[in-house]
Amino acid sequence: MDRADVVIVGAGHGGAQAAIALRQNGFEGSIVVIGREPELPYERPPLSKEYLARDKTFDRILIRPAQFWQDKQVTMRLGTEVTAIDPAAKVATLSDGKTIEYGSMIWAAGGDPRRLSCVGADLAGVHAVRTREDVDRLMGELDAGAKRAVVIGGGYIGLEAAAVLTKLGCSVVLLEALPRVLARVAGEALSEFYQADHRAHGVDLRTGAAMDCIEGDGTKVTGVKMQDGSIVPAEIVIVGIGIVPCVGPLLTAGAAGGNGVDVDEYCRTSLPDVYAIGDCAAHANDFVDGAVMRLESVQNANDMATTAAKAICGTLVPYKATPWFWSNQYDLKLQTVGLSTGHDQAVLRGDPATRSFSVVYLKGGKVVALDCVNMVKDYVQGKKLVEARAQIAPEKLADASVPLKELA
Repeated sequence: MDRADVVIVGAGHGGAQAAIALRQNGFEGSIVVIGREPELPYERPPLSKEYLARDKTFDRILIRPAQFWQDKQVTMRLGTEVTAIDPAAKVATLSDGKTIEYGSMIWAAGGDPRRLSCVGADLAGVHAVRTREDVDRLMGELDAGAKRAVVIGGGYIGLEAAAVLTKLGCSVVLLEALPRVLARVAGEALSEFYQADHRAHGVDLRTGAAMDCIEGDGTKVTGVKMQDGSIVPAEIVIVGIGIVPCVGPLLTAGAAGGNGVDVDEYCRTSLPDVYAIGDCAAHANDFVDGAVMRLESVQNANDMATTAAKAICGTLVPYKATPWFWSNQYDLKLQTVGLSTGHDQAVLRGDPATRSFSVVYLKGGKVVALDCVNMVKDYVQGKKLVEARAQIAPEKLADASVPLKELA
């Protein structure tokens, strides 16, 4: 049986950062990273943006080159995954039938794309955008001449994919079941702006769109059938409707959790010496008044990785990182700081017609988040307002001529 002082499950942002942070904090023991994909750790956000658009080659989105991992004595076991854990024996079973004993484990397995449950969901031409393999398959169909695309889901993945496909010359229909895009993560002003912008770029964006099934010719997708019986023709379909956290082996082994695996402020699960980080880790977040949530972002994965690594190295520092996100669509750079969940007021700062504005979210009169479109200064300066839960009169926040740092 193999053994490692720390076994890291998952070779994405969180897993890579956990290995880096362990070495940065002086950990000298053996580290093994187990990754389902055959690739070295790479950045995920470019998959729906620069990589799909062919603006970046794969080698440019590697988190670190191969030599780095060799130099840091981090062993990569790729193309396999953990299928079971014995927490008493501290042994993990892998999909290739082998086992590995661990001193500590960091679970950074992320999530799998949520699949459609309807007829036709498994037809060729139906795609997720989660891995390099997903996007390479999609690009192959585009190279073969596919031009009619349907995107299902109006979250960031769906919107980013729609923007890139439009840039590549595809005819794009975007279907969102809710009354507006980004409904779960942003206020109405931002949703309305992005809906208008995508339509101005030629995307046939439909909200309140209830689909029935995927139609095909027996093997390949030919369209999306709506509940009203109409057919939206398609040569490719992209499904962006969220993820399902990969925590099965942990829950089967007795870890507390449900929608993800529960962790404490040091990213510890209820299993001895097993930590969990990133998309799959449900934690009490101070930025939503301590509510338990999963946070799907590179920031969260990286900062949780550092928290777990420090804990393993004997330094307990609670996870308190400020959430931030970003999205690139067309010439628009959206930067978000804080969490707008549960906000009771949204203040528009600037004019959306200029393609440079911010939305400031308040809860109980306190600043809890900002969405900044082509407004880097607001994003940078607004972070301090979010961290301080600053109480500022809405009319002052709305005055874009006054820098936010002067209101702190």
